[in-house]
Amino acid sequence: MKARLKRLLRRLVHASVLERIAISVASLLAAIVVGGVLVFVSGAYASCQSGLNVAGFTFCYNPMQVFYELFFGAIGHPLEGDWALRNYNLAETLAQTTLLIFTGLSFAVAFRAGLFNIGTQGQLIMGSLATAVTVLYASVIVPSGFIGTVVLIPLGLLAGAVAGGLYGAIPGALKAYADANEVITTIMLNFVAGGVAATLLAWQFQDPESTNQQTESIPAYAEIPNVPFLGFSSRWNFSLLALAFAIFCMIGVAWMLSRTAFGYELRTSGVQPEAAAYSGVDEKRMIVGAMTLSGALGGIGGSLWVLMVQGEWITSVPDLGFDGIAVSILAGNSPLGIGASAFLFGLLDSGSQSISTATDVPPELVGILSGLIILFVAMPEFFRMIGGRYVDFEDVQPVQTDGGEPVNAGGEDDA
Repeated sequence: MKARLKRLLRRLVHASVLERIAISVASLLAAIVVGGVLVFVSGAYASCQSGLNVAGFTFCYNPMQVFYELFFGAIGHPLEGDWALRNYNLAETLAQTTLLIFTGLSFAVAFRAGLFNIGTQGQLIMGSLATAVTVLYASVIVPSGFIGTVVLIPLGLLAGAVAGGLYGAIPGALKAYADANEVITTIMLNFVAGGVAATLLAWQFQDPESTNQQTESIPAYAEIPNVPFLGFSSRWNFSLLALAFAIFCMIGVAWMLSRTAFGYELRTSGVQPEAAAYSGVDEKRMIVGAMTLSGALGGIGGSLWVLMVQGEWITSVPDLGFDGIAVSILAGNSPLGIGASAFLFGLLDSGSQSISTATDVPPELVGILSGLIILFVAMPEFFRMIGGRYVDFEDVQPVQTDGGEPVNAGGEDDA
């Protein structure tokens, strides 16, 4: 039995790209079947005026309608006659996708270095606050109009990257020089970030004309603009330029990891830290550098949340950093795969709102459906990610010093 499990795990770890896609599609279909049964059965315990009567029971929820709204409602109901490509629902989906690309990349970069950065949420909070404050103060001296747009948007992104990077460097330094577990420190720093940001807001940056806990709104010309004639309405808080920037960064991170010396050292440190140290890689510098880059990507995600979606900084920052962990795991921590994974999460988020609008299904059940889909689709990649190190280690056979036959280190028969 143990040998069979090992062979199954090894087969999963070494699956090709097409096989992994097929597994993900099959997992999605399985989640839809299980979720459909759950929705249908839950409808028997709900109260409604009309429904499907079966054996004396009235089932109030239609699984087909629920999944239609979940997937097609998220892109604006394309099967209906008046559908337009540039619609509000699709804009919401792509906006969420854009933000999740950065938080997914944040976790993926750290993981490829052998680190678990659970603190992307805190780095996003610090980056978003730094962006809002920097843009507000700089807008006083920067001219408005086109010049203001060209200056303030890159400045805001830089401020977010620097703040997020510095905040990510803290757990990196603690790991490198004090051997502090990065999982514990990053989780704690998430809470610290929320508290520090709220304190700074109340002390210095609170909008005096608002009763909400928020900064003043950034100028309209400092928000990321739309593409003329091709973009979505400016009222929908999404810009194709931001999505294009996210895709560019996604490709850039993939190129960096596979084509640069820094990326090679980062990946080697994550897979074989002893071999990396033997080849001359500075382990401490690499840990701090990887966490700094990871935090910078999370900070840029916070910048886009301010510059594209919110328009000011508020204390109720969405949990994009935590969602980014699942996005990265679903993509197998591949930078290029994170785009598709982020789109799925954006689809589920926007589709959940569509379900709440078009049906009587309670939001708690909608949340269960979304979680079920994520669980089914992500678990094969999760086991592949964890099993990769185990299988690779098991496959390594020590040899005799005189070049003889490999030694069976485990001392067990797999048969």
